[in-house]
Amino acid sequence: SEKGRFSYGFASCAGKRASMEDFYETRVDDVDGETVGLFGVFDGHGGARAAEYVKKHLFSNLIKHPKFMTDTKAAIAETFNHTDSEFLKADSSHTRDAGSTASTAILVGGRLVVANVGDSRAVVSKGGKAIAVSRDHKPDQTDERQRIEEAGGFVMWAGTWRVGGVLAVSRAFGDKLLKQYVVADPEIKEEVVDSSLEFLILASDGLWDVVTNDEAVAMVKPVEDPEQAAKGLLQEASQRGSADNITVVIVRFLDGTTTSAGDGPSEEVAKDQSEEVAKDQSS
Repeated sequence: SEKGRFSYGFASCAGKRASMEDFYETRVDDVDGETVGLFGVFDGHGGARAAEYVKKHLFSNLIKHPKFMTDTKAAIAETFNHTDSEFLKADSSHTRDAGSTASTAILVGGRLVVANVGDSRAVVSKGGKAIAVSRDHKPDQTDERQRIEEAGGFVMWAGTWRVGGVLAVSRAFGDKLLKQYVVADPEIKEEVVDSSLEFLILASDGLWDVVTNDEAVAMVKPVEDPEQAAKGLLQEASQRGSADNITVVIVRFLDGTTTSAGDGPSEEVAKDQSEEVAKDQSS
């Protein structure tokens, strides 16, 4: 799909897993007369409930936030936590915990704002170089471990480092039994969208477990159509034996990015021919 200053595509598959717990969202909205792009990858654990809820509500809540256009970072931080507590309320009848990562990118006012919780990663190609614009929230990171221990939790090895010996991410939506340690506070980074910013890759760890940031950027670079590029990464991760669900969203920043949307004739959205990858979202 194309909209003014950017085009985007996505690909998603269950991979070797019996169930699909990855979700993604791509939407282009008009907010206060400005074109805004919202993109997200949500990797669920303990079932699909949390990931599906976050996909459905996070961006709707965000664009309704009164500060969305004026103080986007504050709006994002508040909306992540608000959406998390709303999910926990809605999910309170379930005895088994469900949770989700969120790797999100908001295109607003010539800026790319990336907000992340968990280990789905955001990587940009800038001036030809791969740059991670999010940090994987893992319990063995010194500052994350310290935060968890100061809150009264613990981190232990059980096949990998886990919060309470259970969860391999240190921040997530949901996970009510671990909530005082596993927070939904996003880390937020901002990039100016200029001619050096080529494209963005958002993906679940099903990709990043087997493909490095540099490799992913090198594979996407020659492929102009973002959906083809996303499918290519999916195939590569599968061939390399990724054991997880794999989801990839790619946003390409078009040349002449400094002009604001609405200046040119490229306003209409060119719909993707292949929506078939979306059908396993409804499961």
